[in-house]
Parts: sequence; C-alpha cells; structure tokens
Amino acid sequence: MGDDATLDCLIRGGTLIDGTRAPRVRADVGVLGGRIAAVGDLSGRVARRTIDASGRIVAPGFIDTHTHDDQALLNQPTLPFKVSQGVTTVVAGNCGVSVAPWRPGLKRPSPLDLVDRRDADEFESLRAYLDALRRQPAAVNVAALIGHTTLRALTMTSLERAATTAEIDAMQAHVADALEAGAIGLSTGTFYPPAAAATTDEIIAVGAPMSGGAGLYATHMRDEADRVMEAIDETLAIGRALDCPVVISHHKVGGSANFGRSVQTLARIGQAMRCQCVALDCYPYTAGSTMIRTDRAMIAERVLINTSVPHPECNGRDLADIAAQWGVSREEAAARLAPGSAVYFMMDEADVRRILAFDETMIGSDGIPLGPKPHPRLWGTFPRVLGHYCRDVGLFPLETAVWKMTGLPARNFGLSDRGTVAPGQAADLVIFDAGTVADEATYDAPVRASAGIDAVFVNGELAWRAGAATGARAGQVLRRTPRNGAPRDA
Repeated sequence: MGDDATLDCLIRGGTLIDGTRAPRVRADVGVLGGRIAAVGDLSGRVARRTIDASGRIVAPGFIDTHTHDDQALLNQPTLPFKVSQGVTTVVAGNCGVSVAPWRPGLKRPSPLDLVDRRDADEFESLRAYLDALRRQPAAVNVAALIGHTTLRALTMTSLERAATTAEIDAMQAHVADALEAGAIGLSTGTFYPPAAAATTDEIIAVGAPMSGGAGLYATHMRDEADRVMEAIDETLAIGRALDCPVVISHHKVGGSANFGRSVQTLARIGQAMRCQCVALDCYPYTAGSTMIRTDRAMIAERVLINTSVPHPECNGRDLADIAAQWGVSREEAAARLAPGSAVYFMMDEADVRRILAFDETMIGSDGIPLGPKPHPRLWGTFPRVLGHYCRDVGLFPLETAVWKMTGLPARNFGLSDRGTVAPGQAADLVIFDAGTVADEATYDAPVRASAGIDAVFVNGELAWRAGAATGARAGQVLRRTPRNGAPRDA
C-alpha cells in the first residue's frame, strides 16, 4: 500500500499506547483494508473517515483471555457486552467447556449447560463450529479452545471414573481434528464434577496432539483453595509432559482460610516461568461465578443466584435469603435451585490486587453471557482495570494496564498480528478517555455499558461508537502461531 493511498480511516490527534509497554506518544493512526497502514504524523494523508482523538488514548483492541462466549458469538453476534468495554478478541472454550463437539439430543451436564443454548445448532466437531463462525462472523475475533469436559461427556459412558484407552483415543482424535481446523489448544476444568475423576495421565494422553507446542493447555485447576499448590504443580507437570505452553485460568485463592496465599502461589508460578512457558490471567473482582454448588466450602460466604432453571423467580437473590424463606439449610436451598449459576463472594481484595499487579498476569473476564443477572465482570472487567485499579488505586501505569490486555496475551496465545499498534498489524483498536473510563456494571445492576469507551474497531470496522454497537460483524476466527513462528496451515 502506497504512502499516498486514501485511507479508510484516519484517527487523528490521539495519544498512542501501542501495547508494547513503551511510553505513550502523540501519533495519528491510519487504517486501510482492515490493517494499520501508518502510524505517526499523518497530517498530509487523505481518508474517507476521520476521527478526532484529541485528549483520548488510542490503544490496541483488548483481548479477553478467558470467556464463555462460545454460543453467544452466534446467538448474540454484535456482543455489546464485549465491544462496549473495548474487547476485540475473545478466547472461548475455557474451563473444559466448549460448545462443540456434541451430538443432537445428548443432555449436557453442568457446567456444560452454562453455555447459552438458545436457538442453538449442535456441532458434531469443533471444525463445524468454527466453519459456522466463518460463515456468520461476530463483532469480535475468536480464538477457540476445545474443552476436555465436553469431550468426556460426549465420549464416556460414565463420568465418575477415569477414561478408558478407547475413550482417550476418541477424545484425542477430536483434539487433533480441532487443532487442524484452527483451535488454539485444549482446556480443562477438573474442578467440576464431570471432569473431577480425570487423572493427570488421562489429560496428558488426551492432549497428546498438542505435544511440542502444537497447541496450548489452559486450565481451571482442580483446586483454587486449600490444595491450590498441589493443583499448580499438576498443571505445570502436564505442561512439561506435553512440552506445550500452559495458561492458569482466573488465578485466585478462595476461602478465608487461604487469604494471603497468593504470595506463595505467585512465587511458585514465577519460579516455573523461568524454565517452561507458563501464563496466567485473572478478573478484577473478589467474587467468582460458576454453576450452583452445594458443597459447604463454596456456600460458606455470600452467594448471589444468577440463574436457576427450576426457580427463575429467585434470579438475583441471595442464597441465604432464599434458604430462610424456604426454612431449609443453604445446602438444601442450593440443591433445589440447581441447575443454574451463582456469584460466590470468596476472595480477599489484597490477593486480587497482588495477582493483578503480578507482572505477567493477563486480564480475562470469565463472564457468562446468560440470564438477566450475570456477574458484572461480563460488562465491566476491562474498564474496571483501567479506571479503578490503574487510575484510582495506582496498581500500575496505564501503559502496563494496556499491555496486560493486548501485547501480553497476544504473545502468550500466539496471536501474532494482534495486540500492538504498528504498520501491518490488524486494525483492532480502541479509543478511550483515561480520565473517565470506568465500569458501571454492579452486582445489583450488572447489565450496564462502561463509561469512557469512545470507539472500537475490529479489523478496521467500527463495532462501537457513540455509546452503541454499530452492528458491524467483522470478527475473524484466529489461528495460533506456534513457537517456531510458522502459523498452522489453514
């Protein structure tokens, strides 16, 4: 593209934070053909559209490293809860839960039922799901993982035991086909009942097609509370056995007995990073969200019901209040409310801040786009980091905050043409006001767009502008660049 070519869009007068952690600079950004054409003083360039970004930050689009948007990408393709906070790429299929592969008529056990299934087709392979996304793009890009829990529920006659050799072979074949079709790796959720009986050896065997870095391993670990150190060690051992990168999902230490243990966990993770490829992400809240559980450790503190299939009238209410109204224990109330999802207030603010501030921590929302009362992280994660934790609390400079959302995840997930603002990179961009950017979603009113996000581009097309989604659906299915630097064949 020539220096005199008419640009599709010229973003003029903004302050550029380019996703590399370099100090901010005043620079114009030119977009042409879905790519960044030029960066710098572009006062002489002609453009079909010009956006005045004076007084604003121009940054790479944010990469949400941990989502459950698998079906929402098809059912809610404009994804206002993503683009409204500057997200341009989502990593889907986390916690062992992917929407595919599946068979029509087969019942999905929890937590597989947390994926939005409204008006959903069943895809017998992840390849078929990715092909559907290519035919019907969403507003954001997607990098997809295949879920080990999904594979267990699809291939096994009983989930309360380790897989047989034949079952492992069937799961392994799905993983190999998914990687060939464009999946970036395998996720597990051994914390959840359908995968709790899986052994370390089973996971290594199922993940064999990823050996040598052909895919990455992302995990909701077996334990994030009393036995968190053992769970970290298992995760690292799986990565070493497969010789593949590891991502520790939504890192936390849960339960009041474990408050402060992030000092220990981060030291162990940091030590491992010196000898193997390890990454981690977290969300900026002291409450988590997952399926309704009945175990005492999970419901010892405040629990807020998001969705209940048998009792939708209880959506948005506290478990303790429901139990009192029904005259039963919390355990009994939770059992009656299941299946469904809930918010669990189980983390310490000091641990959240320590994990967020850890140099290599990425940002992932872990939002579940289901029901009228989702966890506020679905709508507010990224502006909350930029506004509350970066600007107000002062955990890190704005350049570092942006890097944790852009350049760092692009590196860790192998998304080589995303995450930075430079000529030739994909034109995923966000324009925001550093002084006013803030999350507006709360536990009581979680469906609220954030403040301070002016405009969001996905592959050069405006997806969010003037406080509303534009309806553009320019997202792409992204492939991973393995360690050797060569993208997998299409």
